Amino acid sequence: MSADGYEVTVIDPIPLHVERAAALPGVTAVAGDARRLPYPDAVMDAVLLLGPLYHLGERADRVRALREARRVVRPGGPVAAATINRHAATLGTICLGHYLREPERRAARSAAADGFMLSPGAGFTAYFHDPDEVPGEFADAGLPDPVRYGVEGAFWLYGDMDDWLDDPWRRSLVLDAQRSMETEPTLLGVSGHMLTVGVADG
Repeated sequence: MSADGYEVTVIDPIPLHVERAAALPGVTAVAGDARRLPYPDAVMDAVLLLGPLYHLGERADRVRALREARRVVRPGGPVAAATINRHAATLGTICLGHYLREPERRAARSAAADGFMLSPGAGFTAYFHDPDEVPGEFADAGLPDPVRYGVEGAFWLYGDMDDWLDDPWRRSLVLDAQRSMETEPTLLGVSGHMLTVGVADG
């Protein structure tokens, strides 16, 4: 985005992430917490939350982060947030062959049951949303009627998808295909991630 002339600020609680982001051209990076943004009201053109909603296990904290994003964005500005879908662990571990291991199966079943993913390996602990619960969190933060997009759709589960993405022509075809159904409600849950976008009113 900075290459397009935007001023980009990255806020992250992890010092290494802040250091790496600050090294990028046109990016300002600061340590911080999505639940307590260090900015006055209505100063940002857009806010993108890539991480907070799946690293905050409590609903009240997720709504608080969304409310903070809503507070700092200008009227009419978008607030977009990524979430991980409830069954992503089951789908992903089967796709990668990890579902053969009992600890992986147990973690995937637990995430599917209540949303809490406790990685048995070196991964992270996270909260996995049911796609239908995200609009309620947005609404409680003052962002009613958001639009949901499946990021990968079902294509992330295809064994040859890396080959498609490496080829410019095939990549354009699969991206067009995904755009044609990225908001289809019946397909949202099969995507590994969902991006939800709400607009701050005046």
